[in-house]
Amino acid sequence: MAGHSKWNNIKRRKAAEDNKRGKIFSKFGKEIQVAVREGGPDPEQNSRLRDIITRAKSSNMPNDNIQRSIDKAAGDTDSGKLIEIIYEGYGPGGIAVMVRALSENRNRTAGDVRHIFDKYGGNLGTDGSAAFLFERKGSIIIERENIADEDELLMLALDAGAEDIDLDNENIVDIMTTPQDYDAVTKTISQHYEVLEQSLGPVPLTWNKLSDPDQVTQMENLIEKLEDNDDVQDVYHNWEQDEE
Repeated sequence: MAGHSKWNNIKRRKAAEDNKRGKIFSKFGKEIQVAVREGGPDPEQNSRLRDIITRAKSSNMPNDNIQRSIDKAAGDTDSGKLIEIIYEGYGPGGIAVMVRALSENRNRTAGDVRHIFDKYGGNLGTDGSAAFLFERKGSIIIERENIADEDELLMLALDAGAEDIDLDNENIVDIMTTPQDYDAVTKTISQHYEVLEQSLGPVPLTWNKLSDPDQVTQMENLIEKLEDNDDVQDVYHNWEQDEE
């Protein structure tokens, strides 16, 4: 199920964060730069910044580091050099992949991303080549062990404007929203529950499996190397992984 894939992705990413915390914090610093540039340094008035702060805290980024990043971004005249770039392509076995990067050098980042796709059995496509397989959704994930009453959570989420709630995974509950309702639902849920992960971005319309062990290894390496790139912020894909 899709929930299995999402849970496996979270576990893998959290493990990587533990090993590469400095790089993760640097990536959040970039996100903060762009958010402050677009909406100012006050998270109460800047929903994108508020969302990034929550995600940074969930990755154990210290409050002092977050505040320093905000202060630096507020006085940084070079923050406008960072641009957001979306890359689309396919991994081994036709797995659709979307990559979001923040970079001050478009040519360098494009070359790096293309090289990673080529090296691990994929190919980088043109704009629109994979995006049609995704839709933009909000996702708010809570660990099941932190939920005392699921019915209460369901009522709270739906009343706040949630579009759908995925209960298929034994480890997590995934609350999905439209982009328009994401901020309101996130605020409501976070007031009552500890949020494991939250995001607003591409969600697969369909999921695909890989049966070839070599392709599985290539796909794992493709995701890992993309996420390890300094310019890459997020990697989205429609690979349905088996529950571990």
